[in-house]
Amino acid sequence: MKFMPKSRPLRQEHYRWMREGTPNFNDKVFQYISELEIIAKKDVKWVYSSTPIMKVIEEMAHSYRSLVVLSQSGLFSGLITAMRVVEYLGGGDLFEIVAKRHYYNIFSALNKEPVENIMVKNPVVVYVDEGIKEALSRMITYGAGVIPVLERNGKIYGILTEHDLVKYLAGVVSIGLKIKEAMSTPVVTIAENSTLREAMEKMVKFGFRRLPVVDREGMISGLITAIDIVREFGTHNIVRRINSEDIRDILTLPVSEIMVKDVAVVHMDDDLADAVSTMLSKNISSVLVIDDEGALKGIVTERDVLYAIVAPK
Repeated sequence: MKFMPKSRPLRQEHYRWMREGTPNFNDKVFQYISELEIIAKKDVKWVYSSTPIMKVIEEMAHSYRSLVVLSQSGLFSGLITAMRVVEYLGGGDLFEIVAKRHYYNIFSALNKEPVENIMVKNPVVVYVDEGIKEALSRMITYGAGVIPVLERNGKIYGILTEHDLVKYLAGVVSIGLKIKEAMSTPVVTIAENSTLREAMEKMVKFGFRRLPVVDREGMISGLITAIDIVREFGTHNIVRRINSEDIRDILTLPVSEIMVKDVAVVHMDDDLADAVSTMLSKNISSVLVIDDEGALKGIVTERDVLYAIVAPK
């Protein structure tokens, strides 16, 4: 079985890097990265395609933003991501399965539906013998935060993530950029009195797995991410809080009850290395960028850092 990258629309979060086609890699990076098989994480978290979604999100609740899906014969079958779960639970077209097949019953939708019906069946992948430059090229070109690394026989070898690459490169490459040169702006936000469903729909619409939450004055009050939502369902906290079998009742929860309030912030004129240090020390995937008055001006994600390192503008 052969898996190849699938063409798909470019997401807004990395449009600025792709206006001129394939990124021009900073070749000095590859002095520090040798072979793909050295970088690819071999401790791969996986589930079978027949695994119920409930079991999948219980595993993802341990902060795994994605899991590899294997066939019953042990070959690579697909990828399940936190964003895919968000789409299923109310953010996008996959919610039709919950509505029409399970009549909005959250217990039925999670315990009776196998993950194969919502997983990404043709994700961007790389073969272990193709090399690190090809892996990075696909990661950037297709905006993939995680890429399964396969052997030619279809078996999973490892996995390559933005987080691992940023962690690996941060200590050996001098960035030398200001945060304002690498941040994403403007930032798509969500009001703290918005519903969970509105947040999920906005995530899916814009392709962002994180949304800063703002108050009535537009000031930062928190952050909600796709993995936060998955964790709420995977730990059963959200069902206990609402005490209803109808997922539509759960989706009316205000964002303010789910968001993380302790948000890491940096300033526009700080060095990008400061943002990287904050992300790594707190084990988070993004920091919000503010001005001297505390107003939100941008966001720096692992992807922004990775692009600044390996594919500078």
